[in-house]
Amino acid sequence: MKKLYSLIILALLTTTAFNAKAQSDNGISDLFKGGPSDVNKLINAYATPLFKGFGNSLNGGWTNTAKTQKFLRFAIRISASASMIPTKDKSFDINSLGLANIKPTNPGQSIAPTFGGDKNLSTGITFTDPNNSSATYSTTLPKGVTQYVPAPQLQLTVGLVKHTDVTVRFIPTTKITDDVGKVGMFGFGLKHDIIQDFIKKGPEKPFDLAIAFGYTHLNYTKTLDVKPDNASAGPADYSNQRLEGNFNGFNASVILSKRLLFFTPFVSVGYQKSSTDVALKGNFPFVTGATNTGDPIYTNHADPISISGSSAGLSGTRADVGFQLSLTVLKIYASYGVSSTGYNSANAGIGLGF
Repeated sequence: MKKLYSLIILALLTTTAFNAKAQSDNGISDLFKGGPSDVNKLINAYATPLFKGFGNSLNGGWTNTAKTQKFLRFAIRISASASMIPTKDKSFDINSLGLANIKPTNPGQSIAPTFGGDKNLSTGITFTDPNNSSATYSTTLPKGVTQYVPAPQLQLTVGLVKHTDVTVRFIPTTKITDDVGKVGMFGFGLKHDIIQDFIKKGPEKPFDLAIAFGYTHLNYTKTLDVKPDNASAGPADYSNQRLEGNFNGFNASVILSKRLLFFTPFVSVGYQKSSTDVALKGNFPFVTGATNTGDPIYTNHADPISISGSSAGLSGTRADVGFQLSLTVLKIYASYGVSSTGYNSANAGIGLGF
């Protein structure tokens, strides 16, 4: 289970990259070159596809059938969704961000990868001291990590009256490791088989048709250790550094399915929306100046970065197709989703139904 959590958090953020002493080309610490305004724009451009993909994945895996659980019957299910970052969100143009003191080192190479972009693309940037145009500091932006963004689904579904069931998602806030951080999740959903409202008696129903909605919230916290390479930032307490993230997903859909012995194919069409609120809390050193020899000059800023709003989320229509295999109490699930946002996804899992 810890390996699964580690994979999930890796997709949330390349956590080791926040060590300012790290020399990895994937170090997000290399984004801390400039004042908070410039850095905020760089992190938004780099990480927004990650957050969109994660929100899309959170909205997957709710159900693979329109048929509801019978009264007080229940099913336990664990699955995972993985969203694919589309081509249009795999890179960004540094010159389009409106940065105050940062430019591409090579004016002809202004395209940089996002989190889902090219793992081999290295784009240099140069910070110019706002008070001394001849003093500059150069570094490189992070490379791409992966185009696949996973999210977990651990849920319990219980049948209610009148062909309705309720689903609860829950992962208690748990510290995985010091390097990974803490993660917690909760959510709930409802599904109602409306075909039963129109065909109440007679032969077996030709199919099941349901309406459903679900809401998921995931929170994530990780302590950080970003320090300057020298003492130019002055004395500061960096022990309170942490990343705090809150991710929300909502979806509503119409589901059509038909059970054929132990095999149940389904299709669904609906609407989804996700939002993200990520912030860096504590004192952080930023490169806000440079010496004539090219060494960085740091300034400390408290609670400097915030990523939120519609730009870090997504909304649009979504269609899924998949199946459920029922082998006595064992259930096997798989599906594929296509979204108008361009973030398509796959889901697979297993469960027990009683």
